[in-house]
Amino acid sequence: MMDQAQALRDLIRQRGSGGRGAEAGMEPRLTGKGKTAKLITVTSGKGGVGKSNFTLNFALALQAMGRKVLVFDADIGMANIDVLMGISPKFNLYHLLQREKSASEIIEKGPHSLSFIAGGSGLSELLSLSEQDLAYFTEQIEGLADEMDYIIFDTGAGLSKENLNFIRSADECLVVTTPEPTSITDAYALIKVVSGAEPGVTFKLIINRAGDEKEAAQTADKIAMATRRFLGVETTMLGYIADDSHVVQAVKKQVPFSLAYPNCDAAKDLQRIAYRYLLVPAPPEPSALTGIKGFMHKWLRRTK
Repeated sequence: MMDQAQALRDLIRQRGSGGRGAEAGMEPRLTGKGKTAKLITVTSGKGGVGKSNFTLNFALALQAMGRKVLVFDADIGMANIDVLMGISPKFNLYHLLQREKSASEIIEKGPHSLSFIAGGSGLSELLSLSEQDLAYFTEQIEGLADEMDYIIFDTGAGLSKENLNFIRSADECLVVTTPEPTSITDAYALIKVVSGAEPGVTFKLIINRAGDEKEAAQTADKIAMATRRFLGVETTMLGYIADDSHVVQAVKKQVPFSLAYPNCDAAKDLQRIAYRYLLVPAPPEPSALTGIKGFMHKWLRRTK
């Protein structure tokens, strides 16, 4: 029987693989089709470091700068992007995989009309798709990617198989950590496992709950020195977010902190991170398979 990876390769050949540019501050494009989203995973070595909160507010910041963003809650069993916004979604990925709804129909709208797909039990179905289901899912998500600049996958914390597959398959990985020693150790462990399984993954560090810029830089330097020395992997700090009490207050209100308290230190730090991100050139693509097609190709290679 034809395996899922082969099914996707056949699908790609039928539709054409396209190509991608990588200019600073510019979104990638598919040849002859218009834009296709850059796929980003946001992850952490342990829970409780503010990963989902960062994802949500980072997406809002990119959108405020004129980018079209879709947040995909990929945290199996612990999905909470909707909770942070105080929204009760009607549909999630399960409804797409059951073909009860199209991809566009399961998109919910958050604050400032931010597009997001709620997590749910359906995500585990990605591990057992038939060839027909795979073609349908790929076509549906590819249609969304053609309308977006960025699709941000908020993965679960830690080193589960599902998390690793998402991290290894996307274009790049943002690792959220804090200055706490256990968080630093867990972030290093995650980078070690991912880079060992998939050399070439691009890692950028987000230092959350930093006392000040110096502490953030020291935290990032500790991780960078360890990954360079023991793994031969380069990591860079994309930015840091201050340890700001307004963040906790916003979570209690179920309003993103960048909207509830736009002038607080954390919101300003978040905005600087978004600006810096858009100024950094995208890493060169090692393969002609890009966008959602490349993502699915790599994802299914992991799950075989």
